[in-house]
Amino acid sequence: MILLDAQNLTLELAGKQLFKDLSFTITDSDRLGVLGINGTGKSTLLNVLAGLRDLDSGELIIPDSARIEFLDQSPDLRPGKVIDAVDDGWEAQSTLTQLGMAAHFDKDTRELSGGEAKRVALAKAITTPSDLLILDEPTNHLDLDAIDWLTDFLQKRRGALILVTHDRHLLDDVTTKMLELDRGSGFFHLGNYSSYLEAKSLREVEAEKAETIRRNLAKTELAWLRRGAPARTSKPKARIAAATELIETKAQEVARPADLHLDFPTPRLGNIVVELENVSVAHEDNTLFTGVDLKLDPRERLGIVGPNGAGKTSLLDVIAGRNEPSTGVRKLGNTAKIGYYDQHSTDLDLNCRVREFVAGPDREPDWTDARLLESFWFSKTTQWANLGELSGGERRRLQLLHIIAQKPNVLLLDEPTNDFDIETLRALEDFLEDWPGAVVVVSHDRAFLERVVTDALVVDGDGFVGRWPGGFGAWDSQRRNGNTRSSKPKAKRTRVKDKPSTRSPSTLRHLIKENEKLQKKLNKQKAELSEQLDKAGSDHIKLAEIGQQLAEVDAKIDQAEQVWLELEIEKDG
Repeated sequence: MILLDAQNLTLELAGKQLFKDLSFTITDSDRLGVLGINGTGKSTLLNVLAGLRDLDSGELIIPDSARIEFLDQSPDLRPGKVIDAVDDGWEAQSTLTQLGMAAHFDKDTRELSGGEAKRVALAKAITTPSDLLILDEPTNHLDLDAIDWLTDFLQKRRGALILVTHDRHLLDDVTTKMLELDRGSGFFHLGNYSSYLEAKSLREVEAEKAETIRRNLAKTELAWLRRGAPARTSKPKARIAAATELIETKAQEVARPADLHLDFPTPRLGNIVVELENVSVAHEDNTLFTGVDLKLDPRERLGIVGPNGAGKTSLLDVIAGRNEPSTGVRKLGNTAKIGYYDQHSTDLDLNCRVREFVAGPDREPDWTDARLLESFWFSKTTQWANLGELSGGERRRLQLLHIIAQKPNVLLLDEPTNDFDIETLRALEDFLEDWPGAVVVVSHDRAFLERVVTDALVVDGDGFVGRWPGGFGAWDSQRRNGNTRSSKPKAKRTRVKDKPSTRSPSTLRHLIKENEKLQKKLNKQKAELSEQLDKAGSDHIKLAEIGQQLAEVDAKIDQAEQVWLELEIEKDG
């Protein structure tokens, strides 16, 4: 059954063509993921499909019987109790509980934070019966357990789904079709996010081949046109017109340069970065955690993880020096310069121009600001726009530019993936991988954490704060098996060596990372050899040869795993 038929949708906003002649249909079994860089019109398209925004031209045909439910990126809730904003039935109560709102059933919606309001609106959207569910960034402000629950819910839900999200795991797990918005055009792909990436890579290769052919043909036609005036008079006018058009046609400019230029110089860090000794934090009568000891390494890659409300941002505020701990001591190294990327994009003056925001209140914008903005994917046109005309992701990217440009050597990132498009996330991940300073991240984005952090600092909501043996991967594995709430890391572990380690935490983390790369390579070799073994048939000589290679690879894997364990014990000891 067709629930939505979009025909030649066209919309321009602030002088920018978001989409033109975009056509597609949504049936009752479709699960469509919408992709595109910030500012390409993803959220605007969802608002159009939900009937909340008019088009310049085109037609949207929806059967009268079709029930559509929409979660906006910044939803408004009617005044009243949280439970009344959703429903007072058992399903609403269960959903609110799964989304971390169990303690707020009777709270007035006007007293909710932005993240709490988003979770209530999400609960309302998914519990309201609908044929087509449209979700704009549903994982923003959800912790990892809630994201897992939402993924499972969407996989089991019957009906159509249209989804905008930066969460690559969610996209991969729940979508069956992808729509990429790119410079006014829409590109469709059957399959989930992983298969879309392969198709996009192939599409870009084919586009590059086509442009090479066009350029070569244009050169040939240009040479033909230049063979002298007498010969040209006898040339067919139609071919002259076609040749002229071919020569004058220009390749479409890329939506963005290949890389996000984040290569600002960073002052060198000394041995002392930030240290916390016996720190506790309490809000009113609620003690979030006590007895926290933490020493950041100059090459720290630390992810602060745990459920919503456990105190992750409060701990980050103490590390940053924004808030004083209730008890304990914070020590800042003499060479440490902190850059804090927080969640408060709502504090921006939306009437300020982009170029003026970068220059600051004390001077006029100049060419250096323009160059900096261009390197950060802000076009000349966008630089003259008001902040209010930017998408949420563009504003967040502008804030990140501000912080990186101040040349910190300690980066504190609180939910950096919210509102960023996936291309920006990949660029940020690449940047952080080689950045010479210390990085501390609060995030619920598994793909981002998997790429960026090596150590996990767990804030569990029951007063425990500590590094988890094995880092983020080990903690996430235990979390998904339901073990992290009841089991804590042991305070002491048996050392492989009697003497204390003389290697720094950053050196050990680097060795662990290299070891994990080696294990991945060896396991790939093992898989390839196993495949060769299956294909060897009854060739005993070949079987023996491959078997010997397999035994050697298995021995190397065992050795690498043992080295990894010793390194982990040394790091945690």
